[in-house]
Amino acid sequence: MLCYDLHRMPDEKSLNEKSRIMDSARMKRAISRLASEIVEENQGAKDVYIVGIRRRGVPLAERIVDKIAEIEGEMPLFGIIDITLYRDDLSTVGASPIVNRTELDTDIDDKIIVLVDDVLYTGRTIRAAMDQLMDFGRPRKVQLAVLIDRGREHRELPIQADFVGKTVPTKQSEIIRVMLKEYDEVEGVGIFEKPSE
Repeated sequence: MLCYDLHRMPDEKSLNEKSRIMDSARMKRAISRLASEIVEENQGAKDVYIVGIRRRGVPLAERIVDKIAEIEGEMPLFGIIDITLYRDDLSTVGASPIVNRTELDTDIDDKIIVLVDDVLYTGRTIRAAMDQLMDFGRPRKVQLAVLIDRGREHRELPIQADFVGKTVPTKQSEIIRVMLKEYDEVEGVGIFEKPSE
């Protein structure tokens, strides 16, 4: 997710890109580092369950899974959650929100869950993801990996990431866009701003 208020964002074509803070190569290095830190923190990948938060958290989680498999020689568990029905602003999204499947094919009880998202902003997306996760069982531990952390000054809930690709302090008027080949024509991370009136 770009931010929790994705559905209320202005048209992306009207945004002005201020700076490109990551290109494809930097993203790859950050993802490799995240995978290494997850393995180191958990002393391997045994019982580690990587769970991507739809939408952009999913391809990032898949890349982390591939890197962990390279490091450890075995593929960690992988799942996907869709938080749409767990949002605390669901009534503002519309009468018929689009709900995608949550795919947690393996029992999460006593697993080390690593939630993966693209941007940590207010913390509300992560709270919704944890609420949904608890409906599926009781993990031993829940950790959070994000490509970009926008800084604690934007946090509305006491949620912090365990693994961060890059911390990027931003203003309220700015928007961080993580661009991935799965959804966009380019790969990179940019800081965008709404055009001045």
